[in-house]
Amino acid sequence: MSEGHEQLLEDLLEGKHRALARVISKIENRVPGYRELVSSLYEHTGDANVIGITGSPGAGKSTLVDKLAESYREQGQTVGVIAIDPSSPFTGGAVLGDRIRMASTIGDMDVFVRSMSARGTLGGLSTATADAVKAMDAFGKDTIIIETVGAGQNEIDIVRTADTVAVLVPPGSGDSVQTLKAGILEIADVFIVNKADRPGANRTVQELLEMIELGEGGQPASTGHHGAGATAEPSEPASTDGPKTWTPPVVETVATEGTGVGDAIDEFDAHRTYLEASGKLADRQQMRYAEEIRTLLREDVHTLLERELAAAGGVDALAEAVRTGATDPYTIADTALDSVETCLEELELDGVEVASK
Repeated sequence: MSEGHEQLLEDLLEGKHRALARVISKIENRVPGYRELVSSLYEHTGDANVIGITGSPGAGKSTLVDKLAESYREQGQTVGVIAIDPSSPFTGGAVLGDRIRMASTIGDMDVFVRSMSARGTLGGLSTATADAVKAMDAFGKDTIIIETVGAGQNEIDIVRTADTVAVLVPPGSGDSVQTLKAGILEIADVFIVNKADRPGANRTVQELLEMIELGEGGQPASTGHHGAGATAEPSEPASTDGPKTWTPPVVETVATEGTGVGDAIDEFDAHRTYLEASGKLADRQQMRYAEEIRTLLREDVHTLLERELAAAGGVDALAEAVRTGATDPYTIADTALDSVETCLEELELDGVEVASK
């Protein structure tokens, strides 16, 4: 790692916000040497609680995140916020910039807000976002909140980055809940019906409870009273021999007024406790790192192959060879991968000791 990056890392670990901002910029822009910089962050991570906030556009995600940050600060916690914005078609950067609706914590240096470009990745999350989380974690932020762009069902990516995922559902729209059934249920640890003072909120809560019940294989979901800020409590396990299972609760909030925000935080905390007690937190972290390894390998192998193809005259020349009958795509792919396969057979992970229990 270069001397400049070493000093930048030192400043970040000392709690200098300017260094944190510079590190995230280097990560997002993929400047030379950023990989060594990110690698050096790992040994300083693992203490932050990472929460993902996702949902359809207009559900009030930014307002809720603002109130969550304010509430966490009242508890004495430091907060990092990563707001994933749509990518500009011209610059590739974030369109909205730092969210103007997240105004309650302006001037509070212990709330660090960063907007990042979605860069066209599934669910609005790029590899850079996961690396930015590590930077905030290493910096010492107690809670890190990631707000996604709300790009439909592809938000499965957020699961690989957050410990707890909250899905916001707007009230009074049966169609939106029907859409959730196609896949969002499996990524939600907490459902939040925001704008719960609007007509249709009770109906939306009930539809979510029914959906959760079906998703749990028909196990009864606790209903109870659903006033603003009320929750549907996680169902108790049938047996106390093993870890408690987790059923996503439904929380009602009115973020503009701060109503129900405390209940949402309580559920986030309960989910974190469940993850730690059941061992699921370690499982999620292992899954996250496995996906990071796969992503980096895909990116690096792709870059390597692109370079090899360029040296062979480029894809267009190879495509022309296929068109004229001189070869075929499968033969070209096999030939290009021969050298990679040879390297993998000789691969030794020097300095990496894998212990098996």
